[in-house]
Amino acid sequence: MGLSIKKLFRSRETPETERVASVEITDQQVQEAVTEVYLRELAFWTCVGKIANALTKCEFRTFYEGKELFGEEYYTWNYEPNRNQNKAEFLSKAMEQLFRKNELLIVENYDGQLLVADSFSVVKNTLYGDTYRDVLVDDYQFSRSFRSDEVLHWKLNNKDVNAIINGLYNSYSKLIEYTAQSYLKSRGSRGTLDISAVAQSDKNFNEKLKMLINDYFKTFFNSNNAVLPLFEGYEYKDLGSKTYSEGTSRDIKHQYDDIFDFTARGLSMPPSLAKGDVQDTSKAVDEMLTFCLDPLVQMLQQEINRKRIGRAQIMKGTYLQINTTKVKHMDMFDISTPADKLISSGLYTINMLLRAIGEPQINEEWANTHMMTKNYAGIEEILRELSSSAQKGGVKEDGKTD
Repeated sequence: MGLSIKKLFRSRETPETERVASVEITDQQVQEAVTEVYLRELAFWTCVGKIANALTKCEFRTFYEGKELFGEEYYTWNYEPNRNQNKAEFLSKAMEQLFRKNELLIVENYDGQLLVADSFSVVKNTLYGDTYRDVLVDDYQFSRSFRSDEVLHWKLNNKDVNAIINGLYNSYSKLIEYTAQSYLKSRGSRGTLDISAVAQSDKNFNEKLKMLINDYFKTFFNSNNAVLPLFEGYEYKDLGSKTYSEGTSRDIKHQYDDIFDFTARGLSMPPSLAKGDVQDTSKAVDEMLTFCLDPLVQMLQQEINRKRIGRAQIMKGTYLQINTTKVKHMDMFDISTPADKLISSGLYTINMLLRAIGEPQINEEWANTHMMTKNYAGIEEILRELSSSAQKGGVKEDGKTD
């Protein structure tokens, strides 16, 4: 990521400094600004990385007229979208573009490669569809333009959430900076320097004072064990032990955590996942699937289906489906009882269940057969059996049936 000093400090300049030709920037300002950028990037990549990793675990399943098909389209989305990227790398770049720029454009090269555009321009046309020009992928600039039906284009939100989050960063960073300065100030060495009238009348007073402040005191405060030499007429009194406050470095850490909270909420992610908390992880993952990943998957597969498959084929049962069942880690011992219910109810075959947990499938016909226990029956069938049993048994003289 390139660092633009001009952009970093544009928000820091006061109206007075904006009117001058040049602005003096200190090393401390550069360090503070770079720290803020690193913190923003860490929060952003923590959230987007988790979303991209979850999407990578999803299987892009392809169906042709109702039957699952393992062909070129399946291989492209699940293994090799293009020559230079595998599925994980491709989706990581795609999610960065989508969440950083609020839109994502994927174009198809003449040889079938899917490429994530780094930049592009759009010529709007409501009636006949937009035209995409100046498409740049890495260091390659396409000379041709693309029609809207030739590209996959997504917009995440009507409003750029990332821009709103950055605006919140700019305001909140001032509070973090103030807290950090207060903590350092409360933990710093402080004291008073008494200078006698005789010392002040010395003709070399300015040179001695400058040497004392810039050299002697600097070395003294930066050393673990040191002795402070003083000129005649100078007396230093330490006040460091009286300036400590109740604040701790944990206060700054909590404010850093707030940055992760802002970012996660802006991306519809549970903040606990962004911060790496392990409490109630299962509930947090369920929330992420429900409010973040599932809507994202729906948006992705709708665009893929309408552009790459089309209405006519979709009506015949041909479509692409992004399956999110593999996002959560499944332990075989934990799912043994639910697995039995899925098979005995006829909902899943053995091979369907093996595929869902990532195990090799069985090459036998019975493994693809839906099975159901005899405990399951329709209410009409149960009533018929009861009625038939009553008629066969008859009624005895004592009123009891056989």
